[in-house]
Amino acid sequence: MTGPSEHVADREAADDGWRDPSLPDASRVERLLGSMTLEEKVAQLHGVWVSADASGEAVAPHQHDLTQEPPAWEKVIEHGLGQLTRPFGTAPVDPAAGRASLARSQREIMAANRFGVPALAHEECLAGFAAWTATIYPVPLAWGASFDPDLVERMAAQIGASMRRVGVHQGLAPVLDVSRDPRWGRTEETIGEDPHLVATVGTAYVRGLQSAGIVATLKHFTGYSASRGGRNLAPVSIGPREFADVLLPPFEMAVRDGGAGSVMSAYNDNDGVPAAADTRLLTGLLRDQWGFEGTVVADYFGVAFLQTLHRVADSAERAGALALTAGVDVELPTVHCYGDRLTALVRSGEVPEELVDRAARRVLTQKCQLGLLDAGWSPEPEDPAVPVDLDPAEHRALARELAERSVVLLSNTDDALPLADTGDLALVGPLADTADAVLGCYSFPAHVGRRHPGTAVGVEIPTLLESLGAELPGVRVEHRAGCSVDGDSTEGFAEAVSAAARARVCVAVVGDRSDLFGRGTSGEGCDVEDLRLPGVQQELLEALADTGTPVVAVVVSGRPYALGPVADRLAAVVQAFLPGEEGMPAVAGVLSGRVNPSGRLPVSVPRSSGGQPVTYLGPDLAHRSEVSSVDPTPRHPFGHGLSYTRFVWEDPRVDAGAVRPEEATRVGTDGEVTVGCTVRNVGGSAGTEVVQLYLHDPVAQVARPRRQLVGYARVHLESGEARAVDFSVHADLASYTGPDGRRVVEPGRLELLLSASSEDVRHTVPVLLTGPTRVVDHTRRLACGVQLDPVDQSGGADREEVAAGG
Repeated sequence: MTGPSEHVADREAADDGWRDPSLPDASRVERLLGSMTLEEKVAQLHGVWVSADASGEAVAPHQHDLTQEPPAWEKVIEHGLGQLTRPFGTAPVDPAAGRASLARSQREIMAANRFGVPALAHEECLAGFAAWTATIYPVPLAWGASFDPDLVERMAAQIGASMRRVGVHQGLAPVLDVSRDPRWGRTEETIGEDPHLVATVGTAYVRGLQSAGIVATLKHFTGYSASRGGRNLAPVSIGPREFADVLLPPFEMAVRDGGAGSVMSAYNDNDGVPAAADTRLLTGLLRDQWGFEGTVVADYFGVAFLQTLHRVADSAERAGALALTAGVDVELPTVHCYGDRLTALVRSGEVPEELVDRAARRVLTQKCQLGLLDAGWSPEPEDPAVPVDLDPAEHRALARELAERSVVLLSNTDDALPLADTGDLALVGPLADTADAVLGCYSFPAHVGRRHPGTAVGVEIPTLLESLGAELPGVRVEHRAGCSVDGDSTEGFAEAVSAAARARVCVAVVGDRSDLFGRGTSGEGCDVEDLRLPGVQQELLEALADTGTPVVAVVVSGRPYALGPVADRLAAVVQAFLPGEEGMPAVAGVLSGRVNPSGRLPVSVPRSSGGQPVTYLGPDLAHRSEVSSVDPTPRHPFGHGLSYTRFVWEDPRVDAGAVRPEEATRVGTDGEVTVGCTVRNVGGSAGTEVVQLYLHDPVAQVARPRRQLVGYARVHLESGEARAVDFSVHADLASYTGPDGRRVVEPGRLELLLSASSEDVRHTVPVLLTGPTRVVDHTRRLACGVQLDPVDQSGGADREEVAAGG
């Protein structure tokens, strides 16, 4: 093997300008690529997971078969290396020590290969940087509940800054799968069941992460969330129109408007074709039509799964050839099907070397854009003497703010909330006094920490028992667990019921424990057969309600649950979607009234535990009808959420004029219309209303959704304050995929619905599209503009443009 000293001379001979940052990236990459051997190019196309546990104890089913003891480090890096997999997210690593170790690895990689090219390091970052001691933010379903893309963008920028500081380059987030069946364990990782909400919030995350210099990775491309029965990796059998109109738009927006640098292929097959082997998807659509120029990376072991699970390849070599041909540039997390196997296929003529060049060109271009090919690049930290704090106060403060904005008040009978700061309170339930309650499956303590017993959590995570004590110091709190999250024992019921019977009010905290592959009740591989609360939690709620004491249910979960008939007997229900390290202080703030709830449901809450899959986004016959005895109407619809103050919606208008229900406003099929209303806070406290704009297309070439979200805006108002909210709606937002597979905007009548939820329509604005049918593509307008005008008593207004929902 060639030694590092010989490589110094090689570099000097081979460097024909590709290190010069003044040259165009394409020119630099072509110069470098032209000097590389086949082995050196192939080495750029895979990662290495040097700390993975080959026993299978710390990885998923099937993955342990592929997590082998790696060859000697010197052998791994002799031709270079594409990626380093999760140097911080595989085991608890002190951030400063991890940063130094990563820098040392990079120096060794650079010294070992002829060109001194470093690896790109990637990490998970779905609920924050998945590293020990890093801030744990709310899960994506909570981002959706906030309806606040600007805040999500700020969060992502913080996450990216932490990753960048320790030498990481790429983050495996956001998840842009649209929730189609909440029985799916990964529902907590989705932003919601509406493609526009997922698109706008997810694209904001991309902008924030990449503003910090971290490559965002869109996943999972695509179809993953539409699996049969909500089962992980199960086949997907939806039609091309649903695929195009529901599942693809978030990826379209994140690629076009967010400029995402990477896309991860999904595990699933779509109508029998695995996504990782789908040339039409990964090359024809993503690159040739959308113009995506970044890298496509495989989901972990997804290339090998083409052989072992999908059975579309008879060998690891053939699986690698299928993936590379389809457009998978990088095999993750470690090399199995690429590497020497791929090199041999090229040497034998079975795989064209042009395919290797294509993928290597994309990888090297990304490294060039990150500065990794610059002559002066160094893996050493800029400020090695400064301690590494991955959970600073400003990060915790934003985690708290996002958690507070994501809590949803579902019901509040007779104004049971806020709680008074007096008397006795029973706090019961398995999640009342545990930090596990707020963790998503991709938070470090749940994803990695539980496999390392005895290791400290790494960040402070207050429980609800602690948080309520701080929030309501005048209340005497009696705590009883009652039961476990998923066990079948009811031995604790008697104590919990007795405490509730003695109390002025009972707060019952129920929901999920998130983990992986059946070790939890929510999370990757933790799918369920129905939407009944896990274990005996439902029975606990019923027993508490039987006491006659007002019961406030706090559901802390990764998916919506049907509480059944007992929901009608509860004094209030509060929903929090795995809200992160500051989640329980946020919930306590809502219970006490310090926080006026402003979260809105990103997924519908079902009335019954069966009958899935159901989302709001369906045509008339997907909803209640006389032709079926099953009523899928949710208990709480998409977009629903209550407040402690009261809002009225006044002055509906279209193009600055009054709305005339009998007279539709005419606009061309290539035109734009502005609709809006004035929202006034007539309650006694400050609060935030979320104005949602839906589109209804009464007659079309295909069965269209009864209504679909096209815009939204968070409107914060002091008591007595009013604001004018206006949406600029382009006709493109009425486009859909017709029977011939083309996306069209056609003439005809539409209704734009100013609404407080998908079922709570406040004002209807009729619109008539006129002119010829237009065929549109991914360059169409994907969102509407939103403007807020503060209204003062003198009639003046200062126009403010906001990004929310636009």
